[in-house]
Amino acid sequence: MVQTLYIRGFQIHKGFLDAGMQADIVAALREVAEVAPFFSPVTARGHKMSVRMTSAGRLGWVTDKKGYRYEPRHPKGGVWPAIPDPIVDIWRALVATERLPDSCLINYYGEGARMGMHQDKDEGDFSWPVVSLSLGDAGLFRMGNVARGGKTESLWLESGDVVVMGGEARLCHHGVDRIRFGSSSLLPKGGRINVTLRAVDLDA
Repeated sequence: MVQTLYIRGFQIHKGFLDAGMQADIVAALREVAEVAPFFSPVTARGHKMSVRMTSAGRLGWVTDKKGYRYEPRHPKGGVWPAIPDPIVDIWRALVATERLPDSCLINYYGEGARMGMHQDKDEGDFSWPVVSLSLGDAGLFRMGNVARGGKTESLWLESGDVVVMGGEARLCHHGVDRIRFGSSSLLPKGGRINVTLRAVDLDA
């Protein structure tokens, strides 16, 4: 049974994806990674991130010493593959059918990986939410405020949970403090996959 929680404007749909849907999405993501391999990103300040990432869609999110931005091509060349239909269907079910996402960012968290508090603000259109899927090991999701600092709230996201970050939560800081490595059997080698769907352009 799906349970929907509302925390600081974040809509958290616990158990939205059943086991079959999760397996189908992981299989589709493997096909994406064959075309656009995972890479280890480096921040604008030269720090190597602990997650590995890739993308699908018309645009992919990248980071390097030039800064954070969306690009139409993988850092090693080649256009990004299309966003798999099972993932687009989640956007259709929770957001809209008339406007589909431009970008699907895929982050893999291995043992010890985390994601510091940040805003998703490289998009040109904040009127559309960011939709986030959790697959594999549980991750401790921390939700903050639009301004950096202040009180935060945390919740364990488990495999199959989907978060919609729109409205008042669209520009709130958020992050993943840690994962429970090995807490899920979805990924044979363990770890967590986070998939986020984003509307990037105003005129798309």
